[in-house]
Amino acid sequence: MKVQVRQGDTLWYYSQLFSIPLPIIEASNPNVNPHSLTIGQTIEIPGFLEKDYHIKPNDTLWNLAQTHQLPLDGLQLANPEIDPKELQIGQTLLIPHRVTDIIITDINHYTYDKMVNDIKHLVSVYPFIQSQSIGSSVLGKDILELQIGTGTNLRHINGSFHANEWITTPVIMKFLNQYALSLTNHEPIRDLHVLSYFQNTQLSVVPMVNPDGVNLVLKGSEASGEWKEEVISMNDGHRDFSNWKANIRGVDLNNQFPALWETETTRKPTSPQPRDFPGKRPLTEPEAIAMANLARQRDFQIINAFHTQGEVIYWGYQGLEPAHARSIVEEYQRVSDMNRFVI
Repeated sequence: MKVQVRQGDTLWYYSQLFSIPLPIIEASNPNVNPHSLTIGQTIEIPGFLEKDYHIKPNDTLWNLAQTHQLPLDGLQLANPEIDPKELQIGQTLLIPHRVTDIIITDINHYTYDKMVNDIKHLVSVYPFIQSQSIGSSVLGKDILELQIGTGTNLRHINGSFHANEWITTPVIMKFLNQYALSLTNHEPIRDLHVLSYFQNTQLSVVPMVNPDGVNLVLKGSEASGEWKEEVISMNDGHRDFSNWKANIRGVDLNNQFPALWETETTRKPTSPQPRDFPGKRPLTEPEAIAMANLARQRDFQIINAFHTQGEVIYWGYQGLEPAHARSIVEEYQRVSDMNRFVI
């Protein structure tokens, strides 16, 4: 929801008026100097939408504010052109509406387009979530990253490296929605109040690493563009792509990284396949390149890659992981009841 600054308004006042933590309002307005607001300046109020209401006989701003459980000045702020003493029957008011429910609800058959629409909706309601493209897939789809939080502890989550594990994407998206909902409604997640996490951590999320592959699994070969004949051939002529893990060129993105890539080539297919082919060399695929560049640029302390096959946590690497990695994975194991394996 957008409001216009009036004489004497401050971000702190908006925080008190709408019961939204000040750090969340500040993060929703990154280009605004909180110490120098100007009259008429547009400010984003996260976690609120506006609904049209048509004035009825005997309505007053006061009783409307009471009915909708709003502070009177919140209603006036949303309707700066309205004279409260001259309300007209049929006149349209904007009623601020606090969002208290999850807005990402349609998670079945979760295609790339569904994710993009949900991201647009999420960023619109919660502008403290930032969205950007970190690269493009083979078919030119943006690989989207979301960032939330203002801290110096850098964390990363990703999903759908493997196309047939697309369910990880809506799981991540619903988590982000729950996180944002918790921040704007002062509601804990599993008894944890999350504002301190927002202030201490910057979370990076790539919900769908492999958008071409996901659409192939969910929509069939018609979603593969110029690669239609090739994907059918790689799939042994079958039109059912439900077991397809690779990107649209038949390269398993999870096997594309330079870490012991040569070892992978000795035990994996040697040509493009629906799964497991590591490519002719490391980092040939644009999706893998985008993820590698992101990891190098940000130097995350923790990266979590979500998969669906097996209730296990793979962690560590050749004994090179930092000492505190063990305590992290032990906590993951405690809360998830999953087994853990060292790579």
